[in-house]
Amino acid sequence: MTVRVRFAPSPTGMFHVGGARSALQNWIFAKQQGGVFVLRIEDTDAARNRPEWTEGILSALDWIGIQRGSYEGPYFQSANAGEHRDAATRLHAAGRAYYCDCTREAIQARTGSQYQGYDGFCRDRGLEAGPGRALRFRTPDEGETVVVDLVRGEPTFENKLIEDFVIARGDGSAVFLLANVVDDMVMGITHVIRAEEHLPNTPKQQLLWDALGVKPPVWAHVPVVVNEKRQKLSKRRDKVALEAYRDEGYLADAMRNYLMLLGWAPTGDREIVPWSVIESEFRLAEVNPSPAFFDEKKLRAFNGEYIRALPVDEFVAACQPWLTGTDTIAPPPWRPAEFDPAAFAAVAPLAQTRIAVLSEIVPNVDFLFLSSPLVEEAAWAKAMKEGAADLLDEAIAAFEALPEWAAEPLKATLEEVGARRGLKLGKAQAPVRVAVTGRSVGLPLFESLAVLGRERTLTRLRAARLRLV
Repeated sequence: MTVRVRFAPSPTGMFHVGGARSALQNWIFAKQQGGVFVLRIEDTDAARNRPEWTEGILSALDWIGIQRGSYEGPYFQSANAGEHRDAATRLHAAGRAYYCDCTREAIQARTGSQYQGYDGFCRDRGLEAGPGRALRFRTPDEGETVVVDLVRGEPTFENKLIEDFVIARGDGSAVFLLANVVDDMVMGITHVIRAEEHLPNTPKQQLLWDALGVKPPVWAHVPVVVNEKRQKLSKRRDKVALEAYRDEGYLADAMRNYLMLLGWAPTGDREIVPWSVIESEFRLAEVNPSPAFFDEKKLRAFNGEYIRALPVDEFVAACQPWLTGTDTIAPPPWRPAEFDPAAFAAVAPLAQTRIAVLSEIVPNVDFLFLSSPLVEEAAWAKAMKEGAADLLDEAIAAFEALPEWAAEPLKATLEEVGARRGLKLGKAQAPVRVAVTGRSVGLPLFESLAVLGRERTLTRLRAARLRLV
């Protein structure tokens, strides 16, 4: 048997990080087993589907290493509408499903409760298909449905507690439960690896597999991904879009390494490991069923480690989208003609050790490519206190007299200026840094002044001094 897994997202919004985790787990499992990864776009929600969301799914998968052309698909669920209807017809003809015209209000009036499920009222009424009549699956009254799950063992569900659920709408179109099962049958899916939130649907879907005469797939329900309050990650509340992390400057290698740690860990006391190790060591049976905390602070730290590990030339290349702007990344504050690749290359090794996401490169280097710095007013107010004007006067005079414009002479000169005023270097350089870069923190100051150049540095120091008049 050839292992066939599927990833089946809906094109109704941005690509969820939890979905990316499931895609990677399916991808690795298929690769380990010499199997096939199938991409199926579940696009039957016509009111919410948009073509750009489909492209977003493909692009996001490309980014995390599941490249177009390396998997089967994408298929579209809407193309299987005929198979869905045929399955519904077969189930009805076999007595495994029946038509029902009950409204939610009618059910509530009979049961006296808005919380009680369907009461089986139409089971034996013999209704035929018609407008407003949904098709319900006839759930067995006795016995149990055992779900054999590679992550959760054997969850068992009493059939009598599973209501007769709808499998097709009044217009004949299949609902998710049936469409999902039929698609998996048509595509020969052998293993379904998906999030825990789908587990309550699994006994219903397994009953459908049995009723249609096909052996169910092997199930594996991986843990739900939660936020710091242990709430399931929500698009409305949490930062969950993979594209947002990509455009903020997270590296794909860091993201997929971190995603694979949501419910699983490699051997040894380590978390940051080569992808080849993850591909080799990952086992579904070792996935922890408990909810997995998506810790953005930890991801940020991961990303910083990955950035620092890049060869400098790769770091320079990785920064380019933020230095120029793209369709999804805002352009930097400088004009394209103002950007100096040589100046950036000179400070890139300094910046590489100080940023955790690539978007942070812009505020670290913008002072090099603007005619005047973007001054943070809070930084200005803190640095330009009493005595700052006199210190700037002395610094300007000392810098003008420097025979060599380089980091070490600049540092030694400002140390002398500060010492004459009873200031350590950290205090002495604060007004200079804000005057030149506009910020109180950033790249090493003297290396930055060396790259900026004598005239531009002195021009900014003089402008800051005039502002203090």
